[in-house]
Amino acid sequence: MRQLLYIARLAWVMILPLLLALTSVRAQTVVYRGDTTSLTVHQIPGDTYSWELYSDGTVDFAKTPGNCPASSAQFTNGNIGSKVNVRWLKTGTYFFKVTAVNSINCTNNLKIGITIVKEALPTAAITPPDPICLGETAKLSVILTGTGPWDVTFTDGIKIWTVSNVSISPYTLIVKPSVTTSFRITQVKDQTGINSTPSSPVTLQVKPKPASSRIYLYQP
Repeated sequence: MRQLLYIARLAWVMILPLLLALTSVRAQTVVYRGDTTSLTVHQIPGDTYSWELYSDGTVDFAKTPGNCPASSAQFTNGNIGSKVNVRWLKTGTYFFKVTAVNSINCTNNLKIGITIVKEALPTAAITPPDPICLGETAKLSVILTGTGPWDVTFTDGIKIWTVSNVSISPYTLIVKPSVTTSFRITQVKDQTGINSTPSSPVTLQVKPKPASSRIYLYQP
């Protein structure tokens, strides 16, 4: 559950002054552009929940409706309920507000949180290669996303090595294994950050050369 800043607003029928408990240090959650994340609060029986997104944090959240354009961030399954999903489309700092209403007890409570959206992490994937014969070299095509230059770390299951300052995508990795080998990428780094989620492995099949045999000339 995301850490939230609390603003408590009691209904006017309770004859209590407006209470704003807004801390000076705001909890922040960091995500990446293109991510879809969940916003949740603990479900209290009798409460209904609605969520709003803000790209301008200078407003009075208690009075101002959400002002975040759908082109920057949007709810993917509606904004009602104790749990909603948001897809973050542009980098920036965003605020989200959840309003909990209990009509029986005449209460209306607000909670505010902050999400910082950074540029998406780079990704790398190896295109499945065609088989080769023993002694031949293979060209593995590596598809990269993000902002180059990239540093890409590979493994063949035995050794690990890094190719630095890759400037183009797709990048061609030249290999010459003597046996059928699986390759994968363990890490890719660009100007934005480091993605350490391993890529799916690909297998390069190495076919043995046919055994030599003598050629006999048969006469009729």
